[in-house]
Amino acid sequence: MTQSANSRRFTVTFRGVRGTLASPGDPFRRTGGNTICAELRCDDRLIVFDAGTGIRQLGSELLDQSAIRKIDLMLTHVHYDHVEGLPFFGPLFSPDFDINIWLGTVDGADSTEDAVKGLMRRPYFPVSPDVFNATMRYNEVSEGQTLDLGDGIVVRTAPLNHPGGATAYRVDFDGRSFAFVTDTEHFVGKPDDNILSLIEGVDMFAYDASLTDVELPDFVGYGHSTWEEGMRLRSRANANRFMAIHHMPFRTDNDIDLIEAAIKAIHPASGVSREGDHYEL
Repeated sequence: MTQSANSRRFTVTFRGVRGTLASPGDPFRRTGGNTICAELRCDDRLIVFDAGTGIRQLGSELLDQSAIRKIDLMLTHVHYDHVEGLPFFGPLFSPDFDINIWLGTVDGADSTEDAVKGLMRRPYFPVSPDVFNATMRYNEVSEGQTLDLGDGIVVRTAPLNHPGGATAYRVDFDGRSFAFVTDTEHFVGKPDDNILSLIEGVDMFAYDASLTDVELPDFVGYGHSTWEEGMRLRSRANANRFMAIHHMPFRTDNDIDLIEAAIKAIHPASGVSREGDHYEL
């Protein structure tokens, strides 16, 4: 969609793009080594998707500004690579912030608050969420629920095919849209109707591209998809742009360059997500 001069700000910045495990070092520098986190700015509102290691730097920047004081943190699920940065997110420790954490149904946790407490409990972590000083709200997301966050922000959700459960999110704001769809495993030759419905006509969607179609048979049951499936979904759903995310820790910059070239050969507007990439929607 073309943005008009009167459009309100709607931008996405990828703060962490790795899945499974952080990948420091020279072979991964251009893509970035932090695990999953993306920030979506809806005018003066902030939505954060997942809390991998990429959320730490975002938190430091938020502490140094005064415009944003309300944050909606939307967790796809609570596997380590998606939440390991949460206890190091600076705004959680500041009384100046109002933070909503959202989470769908996941195995082993009775509620969103229970899941966060489980992440920060001994012997795995020294302190509990009792150390947070922000105004905290823990919210459950039911399967397929639509959320009205106010200020013209509507969030649609869909369940994903991932061990233990996971949730995809789509945000519609000011006539534009962005969807965050990771982690999920597709069935070969059969697109996921839940995802197709969620991303129908979306301006941009980030999608689980952990694997390639050639690699997928060796990872059945792990709950991940391929960049090729992302492209097939984009075409079927008439989505504008697909961005590959959740790069495996062994995937070097050169590997990812090759994947991006293959994507752009099919659809030049699509590509791969790299840490620090910023898009106006």
